[in-house]
Amino acid sequence: MQVNARVIQDTLYLSLCGELDEHSAGYVREVLDNQMSGTVCKQVILDLSELDFMDSTGIGVIIGRYKKMKEKNIPIFISNPSTHIDKILKMTAIYEIMPKIN
Repeated sequence: MQVNARVIQDTLYLSLCGELDEHSAGYVREVLDNQMSGTVCKQVILDLSELDFMDSTGIGVIIGRYKKMKEKNIPIFISNPSTHIDKILKMTAIYEIMPKIN
């Protein structure tokens, strides 16, 4: 699992590459928390174009980061999920709290 981060203007872009499951969740949680707390931004975009797999543990990681950013009034958006990941996110109603953008 790999997490790439970059800041463009006031937006923190986080790209998740690989499989977000119980084996990688701790690492991803730590990296995302470090990036989100160490960067001044007005919004966060999670790019899931290279995320191959996500289970319920991965959903928990994403929701946990949402809650941390919500406390700071910083919205999180999801971009480019694969068809499989998109279906999971629709079924769990995550798009209601973290809208999908193109």
